[in-house]
This record gives sequence, C-alpha cells and structure tokens, in this order.
Amino acid sequence: MNRRDLSDDDTGPIRRVTDTPSDRSPGTSRSPRPEGARRPRPPAQRPRQAEPGRRRAAEPKPEPVGHGHAHGHGPAAPASRRVRLLLMWLLIPLAVATVAGMILLYPWGKDPAKSVFPQGVPVNATVTGTITGPCLAEGQVQVGEPPPDAKPCLTSELTMTDGPGAGKPLKLTLPIEPSTPRFAAGDKVVLSYNGGDVANPASFQIVDFQRGTPLLLLAGLFALAVIVLGRWQGLAALIALGLSFLVLALFVLPSILAGESPLLVAIAGAGAIMFVALYLTHGLSARTSVAVLGTLVSLVLIGVLSAIFSAAASLTGLDDSTSQLIGSLGHGIDARGLLLAGVVIGALGVLDDVTVTQTSAVWELRRANPSLGWRELYGAGLRIGRDHVGSAVNTLVMAYAGAALPVLLYTSLSGVGLGSILGAESIAQEIVRTLAGSVGIVAAVPVTTVLAALIASREPQESL
Repeated sequence: MNRRDLSDDDTGPIRRVTDTPSDRSPGTSRSPRPEGARRPRPPAQRPRQAEPGRRRAAEPKPEPVGHGHAHGHGPAAPASRRVRLLLMWLLIPLAVATVAGMILLYPWGKDPAKSVFPQGVPVNATVTGTITGPCLAEGQVQVGEPPPDAKPCLTSELTMTDGPGAGKPLKLTLPIEPSTPRFAAGDKVVLSYNGGDVANPASFQIVDFQRGTPLLLLAGLFALAVIVLGRWQGLAALIALGLSFLVLALFVLPSILAGESPLLVAIAGAGAIMFVALYLTHGLSARTSVAVLGTLVSLVLIGVLSAIFSAAASLTGLDDSTSQLIGSLGHGIDARGLLLAGVVIGALGVLDDVTVTQTSAVWELRRANPSLGWRELYGAGLRIGRDHVGSAVNTLVMAYAGAALPVLLYTSLSGVGLGSILGAESIAQEIVRTLAGSVGIVAAVPVTTVLAALIASREPQESL
C-alpha cells in the first residue's frame, strides 16, 4: 500500500524517477512497481513517449521513465531561450545601472576623508609589568594616606616593539574606572603616538589590545570549514565574500565619507555585492538570475518601507556613533540616509539566503518530478518557504537585538515605562530596521518562488 504525502492532492507525488536505462541491463528483474507505472523495457526496445505539444526526436537520449524530451528541434529549447532572453532584458539594465551608479557616486579626484581630530600613529607595545597605586604625576611622591574617596591608578610598564621608540621602555598611568580595560604583564597592546618627544610618556596613550593573531586564526578556521564542506563552491563563496568586503571598503565607505547620499551609495553597493556574490558562488544560470531578481525586489521593498516609517517616526539617525562620526568629519552628513543605508546592507545577507534557498527548492522539485506545472511548483515551494521564513526572520531580529543589547540595557536603567523605552531614538531605529527587513524577507519568499516556478516549469529537463 502506497503511503501518500499530505500534499499529493495539490502537487502530485514529489518523487525522483531513477529508473533509467543506464541503471539496468536487458532482462534484469525488478521489484514490483506502484500501480499505474510502466513496466521497464530494455533500452533498445523502450518506446519514447512524447509529451503533449512536443515532437519525438530522431535519436532520443536516455531520459527518466515517462518523460520524453526532444532535443535540438523541440519546442522546449526555444521556450528556454525566450526565458533566458527575458532574464537578460531584465538583469542587464540593472547591472548597467549598478555600474553607472558606482561610477557616478565614487569620489573621483577627492582626497580621502580625514578626521579633524588628531588620531595619532598606532604603535605596538608589550606590557612588562603593572602596579596599582595612587594617581601621581611623573616625579610626584605620595605623602601620608590618600583620601578615602581617591580613585587608584594603574601604572603600566611597557616596551615598544615598533615605531620611533622601538625597544625603549615606557611607563604610563591610567585611572582605574569601571570602563577602563585591565592590563597585565605579557599583554600586547596598541599605543597612540602623537608625534612628540619619544622619551615623554605624554606623547603616548594606550588605545587597545592587539587582536591580529586570534582574528587571523579564526578567519583561517572559518575558511577551512567552508572549503572542506563546500569544496570548489565554498572557495567561490570565500572569493565572493572577499570581493564584497572590497566593495564596502573601496566604494561604500569612501563615497559616504565624501558626502554622497548614503542611501544611493548603499543601493549601488548592495547591487554590486548581489551580482558578484550570487553569480560567482552559484554560477551563471537561470536559477541564479531568479534569485537575483527576487533579492532586488525585496531590497526595493525594504528601502521603501524603511524610508516611509523612519520619516513617519521622525527618526533622525543621530545616535551616539553617528554624532561622533559627524564631529570627526567636521561637516554634516545625511544621518537618516545613513540609517537607511545600514538597513539595506544589513538585510542583504539574509535575503541572499532566502532567495537562493527558494530557487534551489523549486528547481529540485521540478527535477524530481518534471510533470509538475508552475502552480504545483509554487505551492510546494511556498510550503518550504514558510518553514524557512520563520527562522530567517528570527535570525534577523536576534542579530539586531544582539547588536543593540548595550543600548537596551542602558535604556532600561531609566526606569520609565516600556512605551517610552521603545519610542527612544536608539531603540526605535532598531525596531524599524528589524521590522522593515523582516517584511522584505517575508515578501521575498512568494516573489522568488513564483518567479522560480514560472521559469523552472518552462526549462527542458536536461537544463535543470
């Protein structure tokens, strides 16, 4: 007795037909077949059953049982060519617009933006010893007991490992505050050198720890895991990731710092990342083109919703980090546009995941059962998408909540009601980012699925 899938009435049985001539030789016995299936025949004697509207080819290639296809002169190939031409007409103007936008928005001939505040030259050093005691200037001596409310200081003895004072000792004193990092002997730190006398401790300031080695090790472990699992496709994904960072570092950041519209820069940069990452990772095919179209439609929706509701909620985008950026630049910047740019770029990675998954699911469904029409493919693909969209939205929400966790904690200390906390600028920004991005992710599922179903149902089986 055959067990039917709950959705067989809608889409028909989704099964992979593997009974091909190459799997057996003439006369080989087979297990009983389900009712309604044809009895296997030797390859030389099996007739080729043409589907309605298709002609029988002169010399058919071996195909799955029950699904004959014409080659060379059948109607499926011209239809597939029409689909590919349609995709080209849709995507080539978008690619040209992306390249043109990057050319127009790039700050050609302009000097790189610099902070109006001196940042100092980074110098590496190693902590050789630390002493906790009263906060005394160079040459001062503590007389008597320090006041009860006096805060202690941490005196760090360091040896510079590069820069103008390489190999020379240095002693720096920092007040111990709750926000002060704790340094210990053996720590490798980064100093900021203001260009003054190397022998004067006032020319240096401890900035941060050195983190290059552990970050490189983690990056190497990540790359190894991706290549071991994904092999050549994993290597292509790593190359696409590197190119995406180049787009951000060499185009998005310089263009925004030069005063260009952050939203337009983000749209052009996201378009470039989308084309490069998807086609390089998944290949130049109709399947990938559908994922690109679905991603683009969803990005437009996210951008429109973010612009509407950020304006309706009177979001200025002037949080602490943006205010610090404006102060360092010395000139104004479109803070709300910067907020919208962050929404677009932040949602791009999740959208890629959703659209690629949906197109792959639809193509695999068609490959498993080539008799499915576009409506059946859409219904089955949408059921898969419903499971995927829940986890994708949760991923986006948790990512934004994790990034905003210090802000959430700080705001909750105010003691005001929940409504006031949610309405605060810093929290409302995260709400708009999360909800607008989530709406785009939800919309990406039916949009990408219907596009994939329409195109996959018209592809010849050998092209799947």
